[in-house]
Amino acid sequence: MSQGSMNERLAACSWSFQPDSPADLIESLGCTGLSRASLCLNPLVEDLSWSRAGATLKDAGIELVSGMFMPIGEDYSTLETIKLTGGIVPDEHWPANRDLYARQVGIATALGLDQITFHAGFIPHDPNDPVRSKVTERLGELADLSRSAGIDLLLETGQETAADLAGFLQALNHPAVGVNFDPANMILYGKGDPIEAVKSLMHWVKQVHIKDALPTPQPGTWGSEERVGSGAVDWPAFLNALQQGGYRGDLVIEREAGDQRVEDIAFAARHISGRLTQA
Repeated sequence: MSQGSMNERLAACSWSFQPDSPADLIESLGCTGLSRASLCLNPLVEDLSWSRAGATLKDAGIELVSGMFMPIGEDYSTLETIKLTGGIVPDEHWPANRDLYARQVGIATALGLDQITFHAGFIPHDPNDPVRSKVTERLGELADLSRSAGIDLLLETGQETAADLAGFLQALNHPAVGVNFDPANMILYGKGDPIEAVKSLMHWVKQVHIKDALPTPQPGTWGSEERVGSGAVDWPAFLNALQQGGYRGDLVIEREAGDQRVEDIAFAARHISGRLTQA
C-alpha cells in the first residue's frame, strides 16, 4: 500500500465534529490537517444555514468524498433500542425516510457525489423472516433512486455478521448497493473479527471508516469506541487486508465518542499515515 496513493485518500466524517455550520466544519477540519470529508446530508435538507454548504466547502478547498444519510427516529441508547429503531426497518418512519432520501439524492447529485452511506437497520439472519423481505424491498427502492442518479448506496457494517451481510447482498444483487466497512462497528456490535470480515466482504467494499473500539465484557451491551490505536483493531493487518484485496477507495476517519474529537481525528490521521508509510 503506497503512501502516496492511500494517504491522499484520508478524510474525516463531518458529523464527528458536531459542527454548527459549514464554517465550523472548515475550521475543525483545518485543525486536523485534513481537507477531505464525508458530509452528513441531513442538515442540508433541514437547516437553512447549510443550504450553501457545498459552495462554501469548495471555496475553502474541502473535497467531499461521499454523503451520509441519517434515517429519522434512530435511537442508539442500547443495542436493543437501535435494533428496534435503526435504519429503514420501522414502518412508522418509512414514508418520511424514503422522501428524505430522495431529497438527499438530489443534493448529492448537485454536489457531484457518487456515494451515500447509511445504516440500513438490522437484517434478520433467517431468509424467511418477513422483516428481511421488508428491508430488501425498501432497500431496493432506495437503491433504484441511487442508480438513476449514478450514486452507489453503501451499507455500513456492524449490525450483521459478515457472512449474513454477504448472503443478503448476494440475494439482493443490486448494482448500486455496496458496503461502507467500519472495523470498529464489528467490535462494538459483537459481530466478529474485522479483519476476516473485511476479507469476506471485499467484493462489495467501496468505502472504509477508520474507527477503533474495544469489545464489551458483558454480552448484549455496547462495546466502547476508543481513539484509533487504543482499541482492538489490528491496523497493520487491516490495512494489509485492504491492500491484498485491491481496495482503492477512501479511508474516512470517524469519531463518535469523547470530547476531544478534533484532537482524536488528527491523531488518527497521523497514526494511519504512519502505518501506510510502513506498509
